[in-house]
Amino acid sequence: MTVNLLAFSDIHRDLTAIHAMAERARAADVLVGAGDFATVRKGLQPVIDAIAALDRPAVLVHGNGESEAELRDACAQHPHLHHLHGSSVELAGVTFFGLGGGVPVTPFGAWSVDYTEDQAADWLAACPEGCVLVTHSPPKGHCDRTSAGEPVGSTAILACLERARPTHALCGHVHDAWGCTGTLGPTTVMNLGPAGVEIEVG
Repeated sequence: MTVNLLAFSDIHRDLTAIHAMAERARAADVLVGAGDFATVRKGLQPVIDAIAALDRPAVLVHGNGESEAELRDACAQHPHLHHLHGSSVELAGVTFFGLGGGVPVTPFGAWSVDYTEDQAADWLAACPEGCVLVTHSPPKGHCDRTSAGEPVGSTAILACLERARPTHALCGHVHDAWGCTGTLGPTTVMNLGPAGVEIEVG
């Protein structure tokens, strides 16, 4: 059975981007949001409410622009929104595993919600094989290059891909890499961006 996803990242308070996906969302079985719904920890709730109004089950991870607790609280009134961080959920017969935040630690300052590679590795140890992996940060060397050509992704996420071999690794965070698609073994790696990407799983 094919499961249709509509996946996106880095909305950064742009409600227009959510509204522009409304028609495409009707054909989706599951929505996937790979973090940074807010901007510098502000404006989160209206974005989450707009995603909820698309009326589809959704998997969300926090970015470095909002914390795990902030996203959990924003989703609390919307039971069809599933906030994941070091945890998994099964929707439409597909297992999703999520990890939020900036990995490795960014240079952006105190507002940024970041984790070390060791912290990320501890959470990712629970990632099941063959799932759809949703992270805010990309894996090192895959869809993670800045405009200067520097790869800034996570070695812990890369190691998780090599071990768990997810069908898809969906991420955002590095704006210069929006729209990038690559492969690592059986895994399709996608840096999503705010326009949204339609993906078939299964």
